[in-house]
Amino acid sequence: MTVETRDPYTAGHQRGVADLSRAIAMELKLTSDRIDGIQMAAIIHDLGKISVPAEILTKPNKLTEMEFELIKTHPQSGYDILKDIDFPWPIARMILEHHERMDGSGYPRNLRGDDILLESRILAVADVVESMASHRPYRPALGLNAALEEIEKNRGTIYDADAVDACLRLIREKRFQFRKT
Repeated sequence: MTVETRDPYTAGHQRGVADLSRAIAMELKLTSDRIDGIQMAAIIHDLGKISVPAEILTKPNKLTEMEFELIKTHPQSGYDILKDIDFPWPIARMILEHHERMDGSGYPRNLRGDDILLESRILAVADVVESMASHRPYRPALGLNAALEEIEKNRGTIYDADAVDACLRLIREKRFQFRKT
């Protein structure tokens, strides 16, 4: 059973994160090879949620602390599933690091700054923006403006400054939009 079958929000979320991650990477003028790797990782970045009970993934109200701790295991689970597959990019590592934060406040390893792959830092920005802008089982969409305020406010502290700047340009100036489902 796929993650998308167990959690219908995940399929659209992963597609949105992939589209925005690719656009950010292009805006940062990364090589086409790195852009392809980021997009591939983004499409499957929440693969580890397969190890989280469906009742938690689709719970319509606030998660308990214990449930949230279980959700926080998904990057490691995704990494464990993919680590022995020989991709031309560091896909497993990108998935492991997509919830890491520049100041070390992320998970699962509390990495900081340049210890986090640039690709993972791009994924982190795209993941937060798409998540906040979209409806979730436990809350309505907070909206794109709230998402942009979040990354702008935490630019350079929690989120990579270059990835944030690229994302803001894409949405505010170049009119990037998430695909409608």
